Amino acid sequence: MSRFQTLHRFFHVAGATDAGSSPAQPGPAASSPGWLAGVLAGVLLATGAGCGRPPDEGAAPGSGGGRLFAVSFQTMNNPFFVDLNEGLRQVIEANGDRLVTLDAQFNSLKQKNDIADVLQQQPAAIFVNPVNWEGIKGSLMEARRRSVPALIVDAPVSDPELVLCQVASDNVEAGRLACEALARVNPGARVVILHLSVNKACIDRVAGFRAEAARHPEMRILDVQEGKGTTEGARPVMRDLLARFPDLNAVFPINDPSALGCLSAIESAGKSGQVTVVTVDGSREGVAAVKAGRLHSTSAQFPREIGRVAAEKAYEHLAGKPVDKDVQIPVRLITRENADAIPGTPPGASNAKQRPEFRMARAPGLAADR
Repeated sequence: MSRFQTLHRFFHVAGATDAGSSPAQPGPAASSPGWLAGVLAGVLLATGAGCGRPPDEGAAPGSGGGRLFAVSFQTMNNPFFVDLNEGLRQVIEANGDRLVTLDAQFNSLKQKNDIADVLQQQPAAIFVNPVNWEGIKGSLMEARRRSVPALIVDAPVSDPELVLCQVASDNVEAGRLACEALARVNPGARVVILHLSVNKACIDRVAGFRAEAARHPEMRILDVQEGKGTTEGARPVMRDLLARFPDLNAVFPINDPSALGCLSAIESAGKSGQVTVVTVDGSREGVAAVKAGRLHSTSAQFPREIGRVAAEKAYEHLAGKPVDKDVQIPVRLITRENADAIPGTPPGASNAKQRPEFRMARAPGLAADR
């Protein structure tokens, strides 16, 4: 069975678990091909077409197959999070344990309900990629009340004292690299930014971009708009910005899916080659756009490495070892010149930035062994 089928099998199981909790609000993911594929995968599994019964489907968590771990992503309609999930899964399954993957579909309420459901099953640890970096606080407090270690992946939270560990890309540097690359080819750029301001990772990227832009006096930021972090959300926003600012010649969308939406709007407006697009992620789709000359650059993250490191931190804690509170995974700028040589892991991965001032044995109230 392919990884894609396996992931959607988990989504199907998670969706059944969510029945009775607050229904998912209609959103970009709800109408996406990925959602449809998940439904089809669920139907195929229900009819036993080809795949057979998954080993842990229907089994009570903790009743066998090792310890239960769970991860809640803001969306799985982004290859970045599919890769991050794979990094977690490989480590957890290598230890004989199980990982349940939950898709919040960019819905804070659904994420809250998903986490509440899985906490009742007393997992060994949970990994959280928050939809809203402030709104996730209640879920983190509940995890602490139940003595379940919570580890944050990719997007930091506003209350780090509630979590065991945060593992994320150096997002400030990712934004800075994007602006630096833009300045090299278009120092007098007239730029718009497509933001996702409820997400700390995106807040940091924009901060890094702005800090670097301040070093280039001829560069001017025309406007900042919410792009929702998706292709579907970014496309109409970019279309409107192109109409409002005739001198617009550059854009910084905060991730690859947003950049693809911007490219669609630019090409539909007949302005291909007139607007420089720089972004963050380094996804396969983003790198393909770089190679094709549609996207100038993308500051590559290494989601599998984020997942691997986060899972290892969880096991270190469960073994009673001290865990670094804040771990940053390096990023790397991908342009057409180096797009064919993307490393599987970031340069200097073994030297991921760790902030000793946040080092601690474990968060108070969290059990060491499970």
